[in-house]
Parts: sequence; structure tokens; C-alpha cells
Amino acid sequence: MKEKTIFVVSIITSLFVGIIGTILVIQYVPIKTEVIEKTVAQITATDDNTIKSAISKVYDAVVVVEAYQNNQLIGTGTGFVYKKDDNNGYLITNHHVTEDARTVKVLNNNGQEVEAKVLGSDEYADIAVLSIDASAVMQVAEIGESSASEIGDSVFTVGSPLGTDYIGTVTKGILSGKDRTVEVELSNNNTFMMEVLQTDAAINPGNSGGPLVNMNGEVIGVNSMKLVEDKIEGMGFAIPIELVMSAVERLENGEAIERPLIGASLMDADNTYGLFYNKILLDDSITSGTVIVSVEEGYPAQAANLQKGDVILEVNGTKIKNTAHFRSQLYKYSIGDTITLKINRDGKEMEVNVLLTRSATDE
Repeated sequence: MKEKTIFVVSIITSLFVGIIGTILVIQYVPIKTEVIEKTVAQITATDDNTIKSAISKVYDAVVVVEAYQNNQLIGTGTGFVYKKDDNNGYLITNHHVTEDARTVKVLNNNGQEVEAKVLGSDEYADIAVLSIDASAVMQVAEIGESSASEIGDSVFTVGSPLGTDYIGTVTKGILSGKDRTVEVELSNNNTFMMEVLQTDAAINPGNSGGPLVNMNGEVIGVNSMKLVEDKIEGMGFAIPIELVMSAVERLENGEAIERPLIGASLMDADNTYGLFYNKILLDDSITSGTVIVSVEEGYPAQAANLQKGDVILEVNGTKIKNTAHFRSQLYKYSIGDTITLKINRDGKEMEVNVLLTRSATDE
């Protein structure tokens, strides 16, 4: 019992000595402390994902395009300068931005407004080429290649959504898809399938005609609000720059873009009522393609002996979805080219060679 009492007293004494020692050290032994103070100005924030350098390569090449009719502003879009010489700057925008305008004006990022001349325009590609005085050109955009871009690559747009109030707006996204096809209704009530780039970068009214740009600051497409599905959010489309540039030189010179005609009235293969009205009955197994309803004299279809009721299934090996798709495939070729059509005639498939000798400009 005596030993236990001694043990407990020893423990209590040790604790007491420890506490007293700690208090004396804190009170009499100085402890070095360092207070680190930094002002906001001394702190530098970095962003490894910034796209400022890419934006700087194209930003001042982008302009607002204003369409006027009877001195009244009827619409705005975006354009960008792709070339400059001693006298003029040359811009690309959308056809639908300028098609109803009697006068077109351009506003640059310095607030300078000049009148523009429409040199040429093409409804099918939805592009127009304008010229302005060289003194109004602040920067020339660098043209890239959409074919070199891959799905998932970061891209951005520069434009003027909703007009001049938001001039120079930048939106960023990714390249969501390539070689997409969208159907466009033309002013002649025909439809046309365009092969486009898909992006989730915001494209709003007023962005039409502006550039879609890669992270090198190179233009890889021309945005078109006309192609955007209103019912689908976060989906925008751009015309591949290769398609645009293939027509630019001719449009600069005021030349019409010739597109071949085969000289036949066509109807979608799944338009059962329309075909029945024209006394054409197809096999139930045919669900895609375009059907010849009538053939005009003096045109390639007649020369190739195409007939009413023939179903065009393929053009040079490409399967045809509908009439709009057929037209888009046909317009890839030039006057003088020969194309091979796979057709279904009375349940039998065969191939027919068609020499393209007529164009829309012959009309």
C-alpha cells in the first residue's frame, strides 16, 4: 500500500513540475516569429489555359457588317479580313447577311465605319466577299485548315452577337464534330445539304460570317447562324474554310459559281404521297435516295438515258440520303466532269455515267 502511494505521488509531482516548466519557458524564453505580408500588387496570377495570344492574331481582323435598305438598318453580321493590297481590304462574311442589302457598311474595332462593296456572293455556300478601303483594315486574319483539326480541339469565335453593342465578343468551345451534314432551305424553295463543322462555342444572331478559330489563331471555318438548330442548345455550325477559299477568288472577280445541273425534277424516295401523285411506285425496300420525276430535253439526264421512276442511290460510290444530299454531292463536281450514278430501275440496280455539260448559269 505504501509503495502504491509513493507511485501516485511521483506521478502528480512530475505533472506539476512539467506544467510549471512550460509556463516559465513561454514567459521568459523569446520565440522567434515571422510575419509575412504581401500586397495584392505583389501576387501574380497565371492561367496556363489562356487563349490571349491566339485571340490577338485575329481579333482586329474581325468587323461588324451592317446591311441597309433605303437608309434603314435591316440586319447585322460579322466578317473578317483575309487579304489586303495597296488599295483595298477583302472580307468574308455570309451570303445571307448581305443578300437583301442595297448598301453595306463595315465597322472595325476602332469604331471606324466605311462603306463596303459586295464583290460576289454565293447562296449555296452561304458566303460573300466584300471590299473596303485599305485604310480601315486593322489586321489580316491567318487562314488555316479545318482538315488538320480534330474532334475535341479547342476553338473560339469572335463576333458581334446582337449588333454593335457587343462588338468583339469572344466565345470558346471545342470542335464537336466534322463532316456533319445539315439541310438548308434556299430562296428558290429548294433544299441543300451542307457539309459543316460542329462546335459548342456560342454562335448567336450577329455572329454570322465571323471566324471559327483554332488555338494557333488560324481561321478554320466561317460561322453561320442560318445553320443553327433553334431547338438544340449548344450546337453551332461553321462552313469549312477549304470550301470557302475554293470559291473566294472567283467571287472576288464577280464571277458566278458554276454548279452542274442534270436536268431532272427530283423527289425524295420516302415521299410516298408525292410519288403516288406522280404515278411512281417504289419497292418497299427502297427507303433512301432521290427519284427522277421528269427529265428535261437537252440536259445531261436525257443524254444519259435516265428515266422517270429511276431511283438514284449513289453518286461515285457515295450513298444518297435524299434530294438535298444528292444536290450537295452533285455540286462537288464541275462542268465537263463525268459522274457515275448507281440507280434502281424497276427493281434492278445498274450504273449510269453522266457527263455534266450544263450549269445553273446557262439558264
